[in-house]
Amino acid sequence: MNALALHYHPLSSYCQKVLIALDELGIDVDRRMLNLGDAAERSAFLALWPTGKMPLLIDGARAVPETTIIIEHLQRHHAAAGRALIPSDLDQALDVRLWDRLFDQYVMTPMQAFTADLLRAEPDRDPLIVAKARKDLVAAYAWLDKRLDGRTWVAGDAFTMADCAAAPALFYAVTYVPFANEHRHLAAYFARLMDRPSVARAIDHAKPWFKFFPNRQALDRRFYDPAT
Repeated sequence: MNALALHYHPLSSYCQKVLIALDELGIDVDRRMLNLGDAAERSAFLALWPTGKMPLLIDGARAVPETTIIIEHLQRHHAAAGRALIPSDLDQALDVRLWDRLFDQYVMTPMQAFTADLLRAEPDRDPLIVAKARKDLVAAYAWLDKRLDGRTWVAGDAFTMADCAAAPALFYAVTYVPFANEHRHLAAYFARLMDRPSVARAIDHAKPWFKFFPNRQALDRRFYDPAT
């Protein structure tokens, strides 16, 4: 049995971030898909990690939570030779960590606010939360577009942990707030992300579950067709 186990769900954007990283780093893990709606399974998972948040990496006797920490742990201890998502240069590594956090905080978080609102019963939905999430995404798109002018990847010439964070965050975010015409650098970057084999595989793995995504009707028809 593989000593590495990942507790995850393929539909989760944060889980997809780690799946992309595993692919890029050339690491095989025992994938354990979570059903947190099952009381016994949820209880067992909470015993492993009391916040109940996924993904969670188990490395032998050690539980490793939080996507950025998981990816750093994987690179440090398990990456295939020559594979890296965080540069060895300290200043470059700080830049990667910065953009990783920016995508998590300013793209992933407002995107999830939209999703959470749709999961509420109609009387409990909050237009103020949705309006703020929309404003935050529009603002993020503007500074990301500026950042990506002349760049292939967000933190330099190489695909990094920051791009692992970007791919699932933007994948779901554009279903709520599509790119505007002026976001041409961001749109081109998004297209490169979608063409990246590791990203494409993570999305393909999630396809059977897209029917449960609350905003599934806005997904690109390449990935989900409501008619089928």
